[in-house]
Amino acid sequence: MAAAAMRVVVLGCGGSAGVPLIGGSDGCGDWGACDPAEPRNRRLRASIAVCAGGQTLLVDTGPDLRSQLLGNGIARVDAILYTHAHADHITGLDDVRILNRIANRPLPAYGMDVTLSEIRRRFEYAFLPHDARQFFYRPVLLPQIVAPGDDVAMAGITARVFLQDHGFVTSLGFRCGGFAYSTDVVMLDAAALAVLEGVDTWLVGCFQRAPHKTHAHLERVLDWTATLGVRRTVLTHMGTDMDWGWLKHHLPSHVEPAYDGLILEIPG
Repeated sequence: MAAAAMRVVVLGCGGSAGVPLIGGSDGCGDWGACDPAEPRNRRLRASIAVCAGGQTLLVDTGPDLRSQLLGNGIARVDAILYTHAHADHITGLDDVRILNRIANRPLPAYGMDVTLSEIRRRFEYAFLPHDARQFFYRPVLLPQIVAPGDDVAMAGITARVFLQDHGFVTSLGFRCGGFAYSTDVVMLDAAALAVLEGVDTWLVGCFQRAPHKTHAHLERVLDWTATLGVRRTVLTHMGTDMDWGWLKHHLPSHVEPAYDGLILEIPG
C-alpha cells in the first residue's frame, strides 16, 4: 500500500440523524447527553475528505455535503469512495453536479458492487453517459467496482479496502499507509483486523456507550484499539449519547472524539 502524506478532513462525525436530533422541548434540537453549549457536540453526518498529492478523495456524499465542503474550504473533488448505500451516506449526491462542473468531467465513484447498484437504483440519472456538448445539469458518476482486499488507486492515494459488518448490511473500510477509516461497523472479521493491525491513526465509528445492533459501542472500540496496537484512535459517527467533554475526560490519552472540521495530518 502506498504511504503518501495525507491531510484528512473530518467533514462530519455524527450519526445518521446528526447531533442534535430534530425535536427537543423547545424545537431547537434534542441533544440527549450532549452539552449544547459545547460547539464540538454539533455534528453533521459522517464523511471525510482525504487530500494527497494535490487531489481530493471524498468519502460518501451525505445530506450535509454542500455545507461540509463550503465550511471546510474544499472547492474541488477528484473522486468519490462510497462506504455503503445508507441514506446518510449518499443523499447529497445531487450536489456532485457542481463538483462535475469544477472538474469539467464525470467523477469516478468507487464502491462495492452491491453499494453502487443500490445507488444506481435510487439515482439512475447520475450514471447515464455524459454528453460533452452539454452543461453538467445533473451529477455524472463513473462507477468503479472494488472488492474487499483490493488495493485501489483513488485521487492521489492507494488504499486497501476491507469488508465490515454493519449489522443487517456490510460496509467498506479502507487503510492507506498509517491511516484507516471505519465508519458504520459493528463487528470486524479476521481479514479486516489483519488489514488494520498496527495502524497509526484510526478514525472509527463509535455510536454510543451501550451495545448497539449495527454500530460499535465504546467498550468494543477500546478493545479493538488495544488488540490492534493503534497509536491514535479518533471516534466518529457519534450519536447524542457521546458528549465531547465527557469523552475527553474519561477516554485514555490515545483515544479521542472527533469533531466537525478536525484535521488529521498523516505523514508519508
